Amino acid sequence: MFYTLAFNSTGRKPTGAKLALKPFHVWGIRVRLQVANRVRDLALFDLALDSKLRGCDLVRLRVSDLVSASGVKRRVMILQRKTGRPVQFEVTEQARRSIGAWAERKQLGSDDWLFPSRLKPGHHLSTRQYARLVDEWVVMVGLDPAAYGTHSLRRTKVALLYKKTGNLRACQLLLGHTKLESTVRYLGVEVDDALELSEALEL
Repeated sequence: MFYTLAFNSTGRKPTGAKLALKPFHVWGIRVRLQVANRVRDLALFDLALDSKLRGCDLVRLRVSDLVSASGVKRRVMILQRKTGRPVQFEVTEQARRSIGAWAERKQLGSDDWLFPSRLKPGHHLSTRQYARLVDEWVVMVGLDPAAYGTHSLRRTKVALLYKKTGNLRACQLLLGHTKLESTVRYLGVEVDDALELSEALEL
């Protein structure tokens, strides 16, 4: 798959499709956050990968969305702000551990924001700050932040799923897209991808 980066009219801030992370990038970031004891960042990173949520939905999660009396939930459903439609996602064991550790360290209550702002009491982490954190994380593993962004985390798992299975419908459901065409564009699916999948079939 090929992704192109464009620049806006100021010539400074890159726009366009962002690359998905490779598995070794994911583990590289995760290990560095663990070593640095960045508990909040690790929980945010793990949840961003699992949830595949847009930044605006991710930062607005409350503790009660993820945590019940029995612990961190294995599956979660939330309403997307952009589409108004519900989307479900899994929470892996790795993410459950990091979210649980963060909630315990911060002593968060069920009605609290899962990722509260450190600058504005009563507010959640801003999408701008989330984007800055993602830039920090990718730089940790030697990646160019111009080529990666918050959507890199949103698309990482579905890009791997598509590569392994070619199942666009599953990717559509996980991303919460209303139209399959949106998923095709989002993943950058090309004719070559379709041909490779077809060639792999034996009849």
